[in-house]
Amino acid sequence: MGRTREFDTEAAIAAAVEVFRSRGYQATSVQDLVDATGIGRGSLYAAFGSKDGLYEQALRRYSSTSLAWMAGQLDTDGPVRDVLRTLLLSLVDDTIQDPGRRGCLMTNAAVERLPSDASTGRIVGDSFDRVAELVETVLRRGRSRGELPQDADVTALADFVTTTIQGLRVQGKAGADRRRLAAVVETALGALPDPG
Repeated sequence: MGRTREFDTEAAIAAAVEVFRSRGYQATSVQDLVDATGIGRGSLYAAFGSKDGLYEQALRRYSSTSLAWMAGQLDTDGPVRDVLRTLLLSLVDDTIQDPGRRGCLMTNAAVERLPSDASTGRIVGDSFDRVAELVETVLRRGRSRGELPQDADVTALADFVTTTIQGLRVQGKAGADRRRLAAVVETALGALPDPG
């Protein structure tokens, strides 16, 4: 009869998210993960298979949590520019208020692990695609209410906003202050086409 797992898998993944955000994949050792999770090396390998396995679980958890938060931010009936401004400024504040300026785990993974890591590429790509879908829903709603031109390419605009989000994350991690990042937000919103 096998031993029952004696640790909380979700808590271990959450702890791993914080380590990978702080140190990145390459600089994180298995011992760092053992120390952060409180799980013995053997149990960690039994549960996740490898450092890569735990990293993938951490990416999936971070993506799921971030997307749920973003969906909540965008689930409002306000004007499209106001909704997007609130989202973007919330992301700016999240980035600059993080004492370690660790950045977004998805963005960090894209910069550190791609294109050589196909598994990470799929997770990150799916996450970025989902962000674009959430933004596109807001843009379609705005277009249907006449806030954007009827011929506006909302798919391209959603990709533009998604790219802006990633740029804000990178600039914030690099030390840009709120004033500078808020100016980027306003410039991005100003680039959205006006109706008629």
